[in-house]
Amino acid sequence: MKPLALVVLLLVMSAPVARAADVVPLPADKQAFGTARSALSPVWFTLGHQGLSEIFHPDLSTPATRETRLLVDGKPGRAYTEPADDRSLTFRQRLRGDGWRAEITYVTDPQRAAVLADVQVTAQRPVRLSVDHVPMKGSSEVVSTLPTEPVRRAHGTFAVGFGAGVAKAALDRGFGVVAREYAQGWHAYLDGLKRPKSADRRLYDMSVMVLAATEDKANPGASIASPSFPWAFGFDRELAPELGPYASVWPRDLYHVATAMIAAGDTAFAERSLDFMLRRQQQPDGHLPQNTRVDGTPFWKSVQLDETAAPLLLAWHLGRRDQSTMDSLRRAADYLLNYPNAPFSEQERWENQSGYSPATIASAVAGLVCFADLLRRNGENADRYLAAADEWQRNVEGWTATRTGPYEPKPYYLRLTKDGKPDQGTKYNLGDNNPDDIDQRAVVDPSFLELVRLGVKRADDPVVRNTVAVVDRHLKEQGYWHRFTQDGYGETADGGPWNVPNPVRTYGRLWPLLSGERGEYELLIGQKASAAKRLREIAATANSGLMLPEQVWGGRGTTSATPLAWTHAQYVRLAWSLDAGRPVERPDVVANRY
Repeated sequence: MKPLALVVLLLVMSAPVARAADVVPLPADKQAFGTARSALSPVWFTLGHQGLSEIFHPDLSTPATRETRLLVDGKPGRAYTEPADDRSLTFRQRLRGDGWRAEITYVTDPQRAAVLADVQVTAQRPVRLSVDHVPMKGSSEVVSTLPTEPVRRAHGTFAVGFGAGVAKAALDRGFGVVAREYAQGWHAYLDGLKRPKSADRRLYDMSVMVLAATEDKANPGASIASPSFPWAFGFDRELAPELGPYASVWPRDLYHVATAMIAAGDTAFAERSLDFMLRRQQQPDGHLPQNTRVDGTPFWKSVQLDETAAPLLLAWHLGRRDQSTMDSLRRAADYLLNYPNAPFSEQERWENQSGYSPATIASAVAGLVCFADLLRRNGENADRYLAAADEWQRNVEGWTATRTGPYEPKPYYLRLTKDGKPDQGTKYNLGDNNPDDIDQRAVVDPSFLELVRLGVKRADDPVVRNTVAVVDRHLKEQGYWHRFTQDGYGETADGGPWNVPNPVRTYGRLWPLLSGERGEYELLIGQKASAAKRLREIAATANSGLMLPEQVWGGRGTTSATPLAWTHAQYVRLAWSLDAGRPVERPDVVANRY
């Protein structure tokens, strides 16, 4: 087989945050996501449908390149992506074009910031090979290949390196040496963890590795939501003047990832996550912003009380009671108590409405009870935190469960109320291209189950059971659940991208992570077989690279954020919950109190 010398040298002069005006990222349904375990390799790759899509460097909030594709006679092929090794983030793409096929395997060099691709090509006729490389404008200078002489068969390696001489140094080591070291790093990581009996082995290991890979290497504990830029977040300059926000750190998503990693045996990940929340994200007044870049700089700044409660819950799971941690937690707890009209929140967990949300209230109540438990273990008085938690727990039904709404059986929990008066027909606009206002009593949401999972309400509570029936009747479809009534955060009817404002109606699709939350509830009511089915339903949404999506339609992931860390975390956590026979993340101190 004729040797092939394809080298892309990417000389990065500086690494500013990529601006949306500079380039439009590729679709967000990534087929793979990889990086070395080593902190010496601050580079992450994603794979699209034709080759490498965005590469991140020097951190996970900074996409440095848009795409790097093998071209045959100037044209790309269509790729099928699969793991090349079930126990590392090594991926293989099989490409096909007019009279040719190729196989490309991708890794990063554990010793430097370089992505390597091993290429094998077979053609029915002589073809010319080249590499099409597109950086993020304004962040780099590029030296790229010229087309090869005509070949029928070829085997070689190309590299994308960041810094002078980096690509060449990686190539000089040889792909085989680099790939073995890369795989060994992930093998050693998985060998140090445990695996539940309930999960699909391949998807479970992949999920844990994806979660580990979402942590930034320069900023320990900073785990991004997704290495992707769905829909308008990639192309709308007004909505997203900087590329994001999925390549940012949400305290809520980070909490879900951290609790999944505790279950998986990587408690050190969760410890770093808590440190990041309290040392880098927490603001002087005690609250945590909506999201931040991986260095802790706020990106979006809205207040979501469930996110401020997240470190209170995570610290309890970790048993963290040192003075520095407790001082930070006290600021968060005091913020919850002092927030105007608390537990009213500027935004609830779906981030586009203010009001009284049962899910947000559940997080706040549970967070305060967990913090109070830590205080008492330190010999401190916790009465005022418990008093607030008890008051909110008593009143959550009165604030958010309607007895006059249009659905049966009543009463049932609403997504939220604008005024804390669930029996009044207060109207509001759902946003996301919904044309009309809607009666708050007609909007339901599976998120109310936070009340049960966090121990604030009993699983057999009659209002909970009523709401399960209402939610299933109005939001369950194709075996999965929508986020809430008339959700508009999703694609157009024909699959076009979401944007706001948009004269075309957009539709939120089905969220696999909600199946995981339902499974945790089903364990609490003794329906283990149903909970196991939910785990299989999440698994069924994985693409060929074993990436789990944010949204699905027709049994397949949409071009929403993929992989979504929260979905992978929910898969991991439900698997361990099935093994344990109960939700592993449910704080006993809260459940025992209520």
